[in-house]
Amino acid sequence: MTGAATLASRILGLARDQVLAALFGASDQMDAFVVAFRIPNLARTLFAEGALSSAFIPTFTRHLARNGKEDAWRVGNNVLNLLVATAGALVAAAIVFAPQIVRVFAGDFAHVPGKLELTISLTRVMLPFLVLAAVASAIMGMLNSLHHFFLPALAPAAFNIATIACALFLVPVMPRLGLAPIVAIAVAALLGGLGQIAIQLPSLRREGFRYSPLFNLRDSGVRQVLLLMGPGTIGLAATQVNIFVNTLLATTQGTGAVSWLAYAFRLMYLPIGLFGVSIGTAVLPAVSRHAAADDRDGMRHTLARGLAMMLMVNVPATVGLLVLAPSIVRLLFEHGQFRAVDTVATASAVRLYAVGLVGYSAARITSPAFYAINRSRVPVLVSLGTIALNIVLSLVFVRLFGFAGLALSTSIAAIANAAALLWLLHEHLDGIDAPALTVVLAKVSAAAMVMGAVAAVVDWRFSGGGSGRITAQIASVAASIGAALLVLVVAAKFLRLSEFDEVAALVRARVQKLLGS
Repeated sequence: MTGAATLASRILGLARDQVLAALFGASDQMDAFVVAFRIPNLARTLFAEGALSSAFIPTFTRHLARNGKEDAWRVGNNVLNLLVATAGALVAAAIVFAPQIVRVFAGDFAHVPGKLELTISLTRVMLPFLVLAAVASAIMGMLNSLHHFFLPALAPAAFNIATIACALFLVPVMPRLGLAPIVAIAVAALLGGLGQIAIQLPSLRREGFRYSPLFNLRDSGVRQVLLLMGPGTIGLAATQVNIFVNTLLATTQGTGAVSWLAYAFRLMYLPIGLFGVSIGTAVLPAVSRHAAADDRDGMRHTLARGLAMMLMVNVPATVGLLVLAPSIVRLLFEHGQFRAVDTVATASAVRLYAVGLVGYSAARITSPAFYAINRSRVPVLVSLGTIALNIVLSLVFVRLFGFAGLALSTSIAAIANAAALLWLLHEHLDGIDAPALTVVLAKVSAAAMVMGAVAAVVDWRFSGGGSGRITAQIASVAASIGAALLVLVVAAKFLRLSEFDEVAALVRARVQKLLGS
């Protein structure tokens, strides 16, 4: 059930991006929206979702197990009210100072008449999304602690549904009201935030939760959450802060650069969302159990297995994106206002983002392992170093390569982040079976190279130089991916990659679970 909800959300997210690309392409309006939404979304990802989940869920669960629901509801209400008060104060201040904030982040937008002013207006409209996301995340944490996973996993789909609905029905209305069409998408963000709350709240009420205006900063549960949120926020910050920095630097690269990077990153991140989460879900609970039992051998074996499975998925995915990025971007996005020049630019960013795909995925497996062995400072310090590295690389590469250099800097920083975490984990665990992982990497890389060569030939044969109707594009991409997968299967069997069978079994189990749900 949870897998079905996650998959539905990912598919709707892709559909949302397709609708936005068709309506707005990589225009000044889309640039303005991406920058305006990035400000509250960064705070949401770091504080309201990531750090809150890692800090609130263990605290709420502990009170629930030791003292029962009434005590847990007290902690939940205190944290909920603290979140609303803090987020509300931040939102109010940001709305007042929105012109100054946006000028700091996107001052170059002033060179295009009306673009800076539009970004300021969109920022003011969407800032309350932070409060809504904080409430939705707190509800999600309580439901997860009570073993409710389906609706929390489905809740993000509300944002995608609201965006698609407003794009189709509200965008045409905006000009009649004297507003830019993109304002409809800003309104959709707020409706999506409300939808995430509306989907989850009834289940929480059925469990017995009732809102209470408690606000006690001396509460032991609140203090515990605050203590845990600090390291958790920094530990999760690297990727999101790097994206934010790159968005800001992209504002200096002219119309379309911000949008190209946004489309490209979401497309590149799709394999992680579809497969990386499954691997992490299968591996990390086992790592935690081994850590609790002080079973270092078990931890090493489990982590090595998870990393090997990750390589089996992400190395071919990287090669596939490098080879097929133009055809995939053309098929998915080159409609309506999204032009051929946007396809070329977005595909170049996809390729450079794909270089770091293994790094992103490896960090998702290794970083939580440090928390399991009570070494939470390690990912925090590595995260800070990664952010600094990305900033330096971004400043250099954006001058050398333009907006595409920002995608490359993010990938290099992701690889450096993963490499540092792997090396330090190797030190803490006295090894993580590096020789075996090296063999897996060599075999997977060889299989992926053969796969990529076949995909390139099929794509060249069927694409017809990038022209053709939608049916021809679908046939071309399907033939390329189908041939690539077939070659990958044969190569994996020939090279005796047992990890391929493990990944296939994991995917089959997930599909059966989806069909059974």
